[in-house]
Amino acid sequence: MKAFLEKPYGYQILLTVIGLLFFLPFLGSVHLFDWDEINFAESSREMLVSKNFFQVQINYEPFMEKPPLFFWLQSLSMSVFGVTEFAARFPNAIFGVLTMLTLFRIGRNLHSENFGLLWALIYFGSFLPNLYYKSGIIDPVFNYFIFNSIYYLIRLINSDKGKEQNKFAGLSGLFVGLAIITKGPVGLLLLVLAFGVYWVFNRLKRVASVKSVLIFIVTIFAVSFLWFGYELVQNGPWFIVEFLKYQIDLFTTPVAGHSQPFYYHFIVVLIGCFPISIIAIPRFLNKKEQDTFEFEKWMKILFWVVMILFSISTTKIVHYSSMAYLPLSYLAATYLFKLHERKLAVKKWMLITIGFFGFVFSSLLTLLPIILDRKDDWLIPNLKDPFAAAQLSVAIPITGWEFLIGVFYFISIVFGVYFLSKLQVIKSVLVFSISTAFCLLVFTRVMVPKIEGFSQGPMIAFYERYKGKDVYVTPVNMKSYAQYFYTEVQPQDQGSGLADYKKQLLLECNAESFNDLSQKDKTIFNSQVVNWLMTGEVDKPTYFVVRVHHQDKITDNCAFIYEEGGFAFYKRK
Repeated sequence: MKAFLEKPYGYQILLTVIGLLFFLPFLGSVHLFDWDEINFAESSREMLVSKNFFQVQINYEPFMEKPPLFFWLQSLSMSVFGVTEFAARFPNAIFGVLTMLTLFRIGRNLHSENFGLLWALIYFGSFLPNLYYKSGIIDPVFNYFIFNSIYYLIRLINSDKGKEQNKFAGLSGLFVGLAIITKGPVGLLLLVLAFGVYWVFNRLKRVASVKSVLIFIVTIFAVSFLWFGYELVQNGPWFIVEFLKYQIDLFTTPVAGHSQPFYYHFIVVLIGCFPISIIAIPRFLNKKEQDTFEFEKWMKILFWVVMILFSISTTKIVHYSSMAYLPLSYLAATYLFKLHERKLAVKKWMLITIGFFGFVFSSLLTLLPIILDRKDDWLIPNLKDPFAAAQLSVAIPITGWEFLIGVFYFISIVFGVYFLSKLQVIKSVLVFSISTAFCLLVFTRVMVPKIEGFSQGPMIAFYERYKGKDVYVTPVNMKSYAQYFYTEVQPQDQGSGLADYKKQLLLECNAESFNDLSQKDKTIFNSQVVNWLMTGEVDKPTYFVVRVHHQDKITDNCAFIYEEGGFAFYKRK
C-alpha cells in the first residue's frame, strides 16, 4: 500500500475508490424524502418534460426558491439513468468524491500529503457530511463551490504576483458565480461576510490590486448572467424580483413553519458532525499559532459567519448550516496532524467525550431496531398523537440482527479512542472514518427503508399506483411534493377541467399567472383548487390523501378506499 501511495496520484486514486465504494451503493434503495429531496427531483424531472431548462418549476409553475444549476445536474443524471431515486442522488455522490479530492489537494498544498489525507478522511467519516452525499439536496454542491471560492480568495490575498492574483481572482469569481446559480445570492453573501470580518481584523489593509478586484467582479457577473441575465431578457424583471423577495423571506420569516431556537444549528453541528465537532474544540481555543496563509484564521471566520448568519435567519432547516462542516473539519484535521507529529499531547477530556458520544450513538443504533420490533407493546400504547400511532402500526419486519450495526460501531469507537490515546493518529482516523461510513452504508440499506415504511412509505406506494395515468391525485391539508414525482404528473392541457378552473380563478383575481398572486392569495388559490377537485365537475378520476386525524377535511362526495400508516385514501365519487 505504501508503494502504491507513493506513486503519482496514488492518494487521489485511493480517496476516489473509497468515496465511490461508500457513496454510490444503495443510492436508490429508499424513496426520496419529502420535502426537499422530492421537490428538487421533481423540478429536475419537469425540466426534462417541459424542455424549459432555464426556469425552475414545480407542478409546471415557476419555482422561486432556487436557481437552476443543481437541477441541470439532476436532469443530466436522469437523462442517463432514468427518472429514479439513484439518478436524483447521483450528482451529490460525485461531488462527495470531488470534495474529498479537493480537501486532499488543499491540505497537501498547505502542509503535506498526510495532512490532506487526514482532512479528507475525517470529513468523509463524520455523520452528516457523509450522509448528505447520499441525498438529493442542493447543499453539497453549493458548499463545494463556496469553499473553493474562499480558498482561491485566500490565495489571491496572499499572492504578491500580478499574474497569480489575476488567476486566483478569476477562479474565486468563477466559483462564487457557480454558487450563486446553485443557491442564489447567499453564495456571494457568505464570501463577502467572511472577507469583511477578515478585512476588519487586518485593520482594513489593502489586500489586492484594482485589476484583480475587477476580474473577480466581472467573472461573478459573467457566470451568474448565465441564468439571471437569461431570465431577465426572456421573462422580464418580475421573476428576478420575486426570486429575491423569496430569499429575503427565508431570513425574515419562518418559511413553511421551519422556526427553531437561536442555538438550533449549534446543536445540529455538535451532534451531527461527530467526531470532528469534538476533535476541533482545542483549535477554537488556540490563539497563538497561525498556519500557512493564515488559513486557520479564515476557517474560524468562515465557521462563525455561517453559524451566526443561519442562527439569525428565522427559517432554520438542518442542512442550512452544512457549510460550517468544511472549516470545522479543517480545524479537527489540524489538531490531529499536530498529534501525529507529536507536537501535542492528546487531551484526556477529548478521549472521554468521544467515547461518551460514541456510546450514545452506538446505543441508539443498537436500541432502535429492538424498540421498533417491540413497538406494539412499548410505543403505540403510550402515544397520544393518533397520526404517529397509526404510522407505527405498519407491519415492518425486523429480522433480529439489525442491532449488530450499533454493536459494531461501539467496538470501532473503542478501537478508535485507543489508537488516538496512543497517538496512532492515522489508524485512529481510519477506524473512525471507515466504521462510520460503513455503519451509515449498512444502516441506509437495512434500517432507512424500514423507517421510511413507518413514515411516508404507504403514501408513496399509493401514488406509485397511478404513475403515468391520466388522473388527479392530491394531498389534503398537508404540504407534499411526492404526488408530482411519483405519479409523474404531466402539464395540464388547456382543455382539461383543472386547467380551465385555474384559468378562471386567475381571472377572478385579476392575475395573469399564479406567480402574480401574493403569498396569502396563493394559499387561498391552492385551497380552492383542492375544493374544486372534491366538489367541482372533475373530468378525470380523482384521488385524495389525508392524514387520519384530518379526515374531516374530506367532503361527503368522496369515497373511502383504505387506511394505512397514518394516511387515509379517498376517491371522488
